[in-house]
Amino acid sequence: MVETLTAKDFSNGNAPTWCPGCGDYGVLRGIQSALAKLNIQPEDSVLVSGIGCSGKISHYFGGYSIHTTHGRTLPTALGIKSSRPELTVIAAGGDGDGYGIGVGHLVHAARRNLPVTYIVMDNSVYGNTKGQTSPTSPLGYESSTSPEGNLDQPINPLLLAWSSGATFIGQGFSGDIKHLEDLIIKGIQHDGFSLINVFSPCVVFNKAQGYDFYKNIITYHERPASSPQDLVSLIAENPFSAGVLWQRQKDNTRYHKQKSEEPDLLTYLKTRIV
Repeated sequence: MVETLTAKDFSNGNAPTWCPGCGDYGVLRGIQSALAKLNIQPEDSVLVSGIGCSGKISHYFGGYSIHTTHGRTLPTALGIKSSRPELTVIAAGGDGDGYGIGVGHLVHAARRNLPVTYIVMDNSVYGNTKGQTSPTSPLGYESSTSPEGNLDQPINPLLLAWSSGATFIGQGFSGDIKHLEDLIIKGIQHDGFSLINVFSPCVVFNKAQGYDFYKNIITYHERPASSPQDLVSLIAENPFSAGVLWQRQKDNTRYHKQKSEEPDLLTYLKTRIV
């Protein structure tokens, strides 16, 4: 009899130390539940995280996990997937980690299109260092680094990923775990790079964008945009659109050929040791 996996199978027993009400609890649960529903064994999964409050997510994960340096979540995840293509690799980080110091890696991960799911917990603030303005902070946001209000146009990660060649772009909300779980399942199943931006409220330092704010402004979409023009219009009309917003298949023949014909990394290294 095949044992049915549950979200608990992807917990290592460590109790999360996020602030009460932090949206990252919902993201962790969404990842755990998605992997369980896909019947992916914990030993066949890897969660790579970055720096910040969101980076602690790997501390509570029951599969393999790596806590990387600031902004280096994606290159680490891509390296794992390249050398061990049979593993399910998920990268997870915050908007500061992924859209600030690590934004260059997002561009190249999208264009390379390896099957890695990148989940960004976007709270529009640097929560771990006490609430400074982040790359997605709205215009006018007041913080210790923008006491007179943020003057910089916030980055649009969805359009940036699309313009770089991302073949799967989704957006969710940590306050709607069932929808987020389904979104993560679809991202993992996609044969290519997946970006899932998740609105994950920081209830301590960004009170303006709490759970009620997102519940009142998020619009759910049942199917992806049918053309680039539709995608741009969709995001321009409501940046808080949720669901699978863009999905295309791109020829991944080179990746799959490499996966099936090249020896695994350990075997390769053994043949090179004199």
